[in-house]
Formats: sequence, structure tokens, C-alpha cells
Amino acid sequence: MSVELGNARILLTGGTGFVGQAILERLLSSHPGTTIVVLARPKGSLGAQHRVENLLRKPVFSRWLDAVGEDEARRQFAERVVVVEGGLGTLGPEPERLDIVLHSASSVNFDDPIDAAFATNVTGVSKLYQGLLEAGADPHVVHVSTAYVNAARKGLVTEGPVEHQADWRAEEAAARSARVRTEELSRTPEQLRRFLKQANQEVGKVGPRAVAEATEAARCVWVNDELVSYGLTRAQSLGWTDVYTLTKALAERLAEELWLGGGHRLSIVRPSIIESALRHPFPGWIDGFKVADPLIVAYGRGNLPEFPGLPDSVLDIVPVDFVVNAVLAAAATQAPRDRARYFHVVSGTSNPLPLHHMVENIRSYFSAHPIPGADGPGSLPTWQFPGGIRFEAGLKRKELGTKLTDAVISKLPATSGSRDWADSLHSARSKLQLLRKFSGLYQAYVQSEVLFDDASTRALDREVSAGPDDDAGFDVTAIDWSHYLQDVHLPAITSLPRALAGRSGRSERTQKPLASGPGVLAVFDLEGTVLHANLVQQYLWLRDAERDMTSVPREVTKILALLPRYLAAERRDRSEFIRSFLRLHAGMRVADVERYVRGSAGRKLRAHLLADALARVAEHRAAGHHTVLVTGGVDLLAGVAAPYFDEVVASGLHERDGVLTGYLAAPPIVGEARAAWLRQYAESRGFDLSKSYGYGDSQADTSWLRLVGNPVAVNPDQRLYVFARGRHWEVVEWKRTGAPDDEPFVADPGGQ
Repeated sequence: MSVELGNARILLTGGTGFVGQAILERLLSSHPGTTIVVLARPKGSLGAQHRVENLLRKPVFSRWLDAVGEDEARRQFAERVVVVEGGLGTLGPEPERLDIVLHSASSVNFDDPIDAAFATNVTGVSKLYQGLLEAGADPHVVHVSTAYVNAARKGLVTEGPVEHQADWRAEEAAARSARVRTEELSRTPEQLRRFLKQANQEVGKVGPRAVAEATEAARCVWVNDELVSYGLTRAQSLGWTDVYTLTKALAERLAEELWLGGGHRLSIVRPSIIESALRHPFPGWIDGFKVADPLIVAYGRGNLPEFPGLPDSVLDIVPVDFVVNAVLAAAATQAPRDRARYFHVVSGTSNPLPLHHMVENIRSYFSAHPIPGADGPGSLPTWQFPGGIRFEAGLKRKELGTKLTDAVISKLPATSGSRDWADSLHSARSKLQLLRKFSGLYQAYVQSEVLFDDASTRALDREVSAGPDDDAGFDVTAIDWSHYLQDVHLPAITSLPRALAGRSGRSERTQKPLASGPGVLAVFDLEGTVLHANLVQQYLWLRDAERDMTSVPREVTKILALLPRYLAAERRDRSEFIRSFLRLHAGMRVADVERYVRGSAGRKLRAHLLADALARVAEHRAAGHHTVLVTGGVDLLAGVAAPYFDEVVASGLHERDGVLTGYLAAPPIVGEARAAWLRQYAESRGFDLSKSYGYGDSQADTSWLRLVGNPVAVNPDQRLYVFARGRHWEVVEWKRTGAPDDEPFVADPGGQ
């Protein structure tokens, strides 16, 4: 017989997911008499109705649209698909008329926080069955689970209920309360002090608001990590590999208790690792990366030098169309009311794929078809499959090495060479993070010694299909693994990485062209961005202009003596350093400073203005943008750059009777103070920050650069460089002018 669903009214959960989309397409294209009620949630501003209707634009429906025409497909879709907005307990109109329920909705993440995993895979499923019971409905339920509900076992597992003593109600209650307990623990003084210390070390220079944001972000990350760890630990303590397999097993148990126990029909379909289609809707169809795909692509890019799998373990994968066919076959055949039916849709027993054979095929494919941007076949690792202990020890050594290297690089001056080193470290760290993540997620699956019996599934296939090549069949012995991997699956999952290859690279690049128009600000920092001179150099130039041969050596000695104090102030707060350092100006006459700026000190300042910076300012002014130079330094010195800008905003030094007191007339406009100034300035003058530009060179500039739509890191220090790379900001190198060889130099602790 062939699969016949007649005029069945079918409730489909998870219809926007990978398997759900394929089921919906198969029902529409191959079972024209069916009516499908699709449960869906809104997503962002998109309602459930539009989410489901938009599925017709996806590749899964392309062959059907070509066959019947787009107008006819949309007509059938409108007539046969009923979209119900809500969760699993929302069953839509006339639930008592349902003939079949195809339950495919679930979270398939192995590392969800425990409360999130239970909310979808257990609590949501219980609402589905409770809703059906309360509605008085009696459909045949086909419950899509996973073969890996048996994953923490060895040997052959038969198609039947999982034997365990876990109480799904007690586990659900504990998981639901876990977040409350963890949130409370994260707010204890001990934990908050730790988060605060970490934040101060990372972003203390930016300002107190940045520290508070980083502290809260660290707390939220800690809560999430604790809940992920709790889920993994609880699963393993009960005999499962991870929170995903635990919750799927408990969902089966509640289905058996609530639905089958109430005298209803229940079929449980347990696929293994679901991958791209072999035949339908077309070879290679897949929707996003699935379980093994990130691992495969990372290998092809040369990012996984080793992996702790067992070469002779069986990697149990199955094409998605085989899963869909088995689900619909189970739905179309008679199910008893006194016992559940279980179907393992797997390949490991009837057509095993050893891990070493999988790796050989992957290596062969990427050798012949390297991903653009990868280092070629020579970058493909040859896995030796070390044991878990050796692998973990080696991984920890490499992680420690990158941590120590990062500590060194963060203290280096910002040069092209140090940024090259930072790029290499970033790449190495990314590879290690991938390796850590993948080994944690997949180790149980690539070291598995369990095999899943599929006798009932093979019998079902013989009952409904016309043979191994039947488009509606699911006989896994028909799969030629080399053909499937080399010609179907690997080309499908690498199409997106190939399309994106070559778009990323070194952050420094040609300056982006400017868009002309009013209402746009271009804000420039001074020291390190427009001027290749820091506060210390500027101060010494003023002293040198006094024409006192002893003044510069004397001031250098004074600065060196005070350097520990300045360094400590700089580590705490850039504003504190500026206040402390500008005390040295006390006693200088304003008229003298102005005269020095008109003379030798001013000439040195102008000689150290960056040509590329001034050219960029000119481009902004030509484009009709309002250019502003902002600095926490001395206004008397910043004036040398005034002719190039529409406006200069700088700190004013307090004076009394024409003599500088060493105090500021107002707080320095740096870090978060500059961010506050920028918000107020743009709002009061009608500038659009989303279209505006900002140019800065240090980590302290991140607070205000984040406010503009076009942030640019100019000759950045190491921390800003890493920050900018992580957010895909533009990074540029502007040419510096060399200082005379006889010019004294003392480093500014702030690196400006």
C-alpha cells in the first residue's frame, strides 16, 4: 500500500522548524485532501499568520510551486492551511475534529539552560496533551522524539519505551525554580564583588556606567552558564548525555502517561541525527546548519586540529525526507489504543556509517573543493582520534597559552605588528573555543557505543512503500554514504560558507566613502586621532618654549617621579589622570601659554597633526557635515587645530589674575562624560546620531563611539582594536608624522 491520509484534519506543531517545514510541504504536495492546522508563535513584529505564509518563499516549497504554479499553490495554501497563533496548549478551532496530531515542535539545543529546555520540551508538551484531553479530542498522535533518548546506553536498544525512574513532574518543577534560585545566588555580595572586579579590570577606563553595564552583563552570563551546567549535570546524573535527551525522554513518558494512559492512540517516531534530504523535495535540501554541520564546516576551514571521537563508532545520521516519510507512514497506519508504537528512524544498524568513513569522505570532499579563504588542502587536519583524557589535557594547555599571550598583548603599545599578533591570537582563541564547544556538545555522539534496532521501522516501510527507490519510502539500506556525503550533503551545507568566504578579513581597509547631507555630525578625538602627541609631550613643549635650559630636564624628572601616581590614576579613570597631570600647569601665565602656542610650541603641535585626519575632516566638511573636535586636553593647545573644524570643544584651565591654578574650569569631556555631551549636543542641535561619524583611538572612546552610526577606530590601542573587531567597526591607520630626534619624550600613561 502507499501512504494515504485521505481527508484527514491534521494538527501540526513545529511547522516553521526544519522537520515541520518538510512535513507541511509533503502534506500539501502529496496529500491534497488534507487540512493542516499549524500552531505558530509570532516572532518579533511578524505575526503567526505571516510567518507561516512566508514559508512559501523558502526553498522547501520551490519544487511544488514550480509544479502547480505560484497562484495555485497560494490558493491551496489559503484553503488547506489554518494558522493558529499560540503555544502548544492552543489547539485552534474545533479540536475535537482532529484526526491526526503530528507533534514535531521542540528545542534541539544540547546546551540550553535547564529551565528553557524544560519549558519547551516538557512543559509545552504537557500543555499539548492536557489541551487535547480537555477538548475531548481523540486523534492519533505521532510524537516526534529522538533515538538518543537511549544515548547513555551501550549495545542494541530495541524499539520500545525507555526504562527509567525519573519523575517528569518533579524534574519539571525543579527546572522551573532553578532560575529563581540561580538569580538569587548571582546577587549575593560575594558574587557581585567578583563581577565588579572583573568589569573594572576590563572597562574601568571607560567610566562607571560602562563598569555597571559590564558587571550586569557578567552576572547574566554567569546565571546562564550555571543553568546550562545544571542541565548537563542533572541529565548525566539521571543517565542521559545532555539536557536535550533528558527532556525528550521525559516528554515521551508524559505522552505515555497522559495520552496513551487515557486510551488514545500514540506512535513515537525516534530519528537519529537528521541531515539534508536525499530525494524530496530535492537532493540536498536543508534549512540552516544541523547537528553535525558546524563541525564539518569548521573542519573544512582547518579550524579543528583534532577531535576526541572513536574512529570505529557509528555516526547515526538519516536524511530529513526519510524522517518525514516515516512520520506520515506512522500517521496513516492503524495504531492500537492499549500500547504505543515506537519507530527508530536510524541508519546505524541496517546501514552503518563509521566515524572514520565519515571523516575520510569529508577530507576527500574538501581536498577537491576547498572553501575559499581556507589555506587549501594542506590546512585540513588529519585526526588521530586521541582518547578523551589526552585530548582534554592538550586542550587545557593551549587555552592557558592563549590566556597568557592575551595578557601580554593587552599591555603592548598599539602598532601594526602588535595588531597582527592580536589577529593571530583572535584566530587561535576562536579555534580553541570551537574545539571546546564541539567536543562538549558532540563527544557523546561520536563516542557512542549504542545501536538502535529498527525492525519495526523496516516493517513499516515494507508495508507502505513500493521499494528502496520509492520517493515516499525510508529504507536506509538504499543510501550510498559516499554518494550522499560527496554529492548531496556536503555541497548543500557548504554553499553558504562559500558564498560568504572572502568577505571578512583584516579590519583595516580603505576608508568608506561619505554620504552627503545635512544633520550629520563628524566628531573627532584629538590626542592619538588628529594629533600625534600626548598630554605629556604637549606640556614639555610649553616648558621648552620658556627658553630655560633647565626647565625640560627638571620637568621630565618631576614627571618620572610622579609616574607611578599617574599610572595608578590612569588605570582607575582617564578623567582622574587628566586632572592629576594638568596640576603641573599651575603657575604658568595665560599670556605666556598663548604666546608659546603662537610660537615654537604651536609649530610643533601643527607639525604633529595627522595629514590623513585633516584630509578626512575636509571630506566631511565638503559633504556638508558638521565637524567637531573634542578633547579632554587643554583648550589653549587644542586651538591649533581650530581652523580645520567647524567647532572645537576642550577642557578649560582655571585661571586667577591671568595665572593658571592647575585646576580645570569644568570636568574633562572624556569617556562617558563625552557620551553625555554628545547626546545633549546632537539633540539640542538636531543632528541624527544614527547617520553621524565618530573617530577615536582608545578604549575610553568606546562609550561615545557606540552612539554614532559610523564609529571608526583610528590607530587604536589594543583594547579598542579588539572591541572594534568584535563589532565589525571600521578600523583605519592614519599616517603619523615623525618627531625630531632631539625631542624629549615621556609616555602618556593613557596612551593618547
